[in-house]
Amino acid sequence: MSPRVDFGLGLRPDHYEEIAANPGKVSWFEVLSENYMVPGGNPLQWLDTFRRDYQMAMHGVSLSIGSIDPLDLRYLDELKVLVNRIEPMWVSDHLCFTGLRGVNMHDLLPLPYTEEALDHVTERVMRVQDHLGRRLVLENVSSYVTYAASELTEWDFIAALAQRADCELLLDVNNVYVSAFNHEFDARAFLRAMPAARVRQFHLAGHLHKGTHIIDTHDHPIIPDVWELYAEAVRLFPSVPTMIERDANIPPYAELLAELDMAREIAARVAQERAPEAAE
Repeated sequence: MSPRVDFGLGLRPDHYEEIAANPGKVSWFEVLSENYMVPGGNPLQWLDTFRRDYQMAMHGVSLSIGSIDPLDLRYLDELKVLVNRIEPMWVSDHLCFTGLRGVNMHDLLPLPYTEEALDHVTERVMRVQDHLGRRLVLENVSSYVTYAASELTEWDFIAALAQRADCELLLDVNNVYVSAFNHEFDARAFLRAMPAARVRQFHLAGHLHKGTHIIDTHDHPIIPDVWELYAEAVRLFPSVPTMIERDANIPPYAELLAELDMAREIAARVAQERAPEAAE
């Protein structure tokens, strides 16, 4: 029987030693693909060590699936080498573009939600999946601007893409919350529009509230409103693996484990609430 994959953390160098000294606290880790797309060195040695004991998922930031630039085949080849090395449960990246005309802006830039963009991204996703020999998992991003040209809502665009490209979704609950505040839409309507069979993973993270807008920073604890939205996501999509991202102001490993315990408690409470319904 395969080991249970439920609650995990992002694997960060700050915690390598603590993880090694305190095994078994999580069931899986998510690794940032680009950090390990190298021919050797200490990071890969650590990754090989942890891979023997934990399931892994790969998460990238450089695919730029929505760009009009040609797909970076060298990047895809290097990504596939890492996929073959660690055999992850799934490979994810962001539904966005990160640059134009060969310039990487090192940001996750939102797409215009048009039929033309949907056709374009669908074709690119299918090419990437053919190259990797597996489904791609795509994450909704936090955004701060919208396009006048958009014809679809973000959630309708994502749902249509998952169906047309036969890909899967990484549902970032914090990103839904951030974008819903910034653009004044109903976060729960976004969740309800996601095709349940396509939701492969949840992300949870913290953010910076600036009063008039929210910035997705991944450097704060998860706030109560995001926990509430996570509970709604678990009601809609039970048994989806959950992980917490922290990319700056990284706390001790024990603090992230405590946050992960909160996710476990919420998921268990939702499961108890659903039990009488399932028995009817």
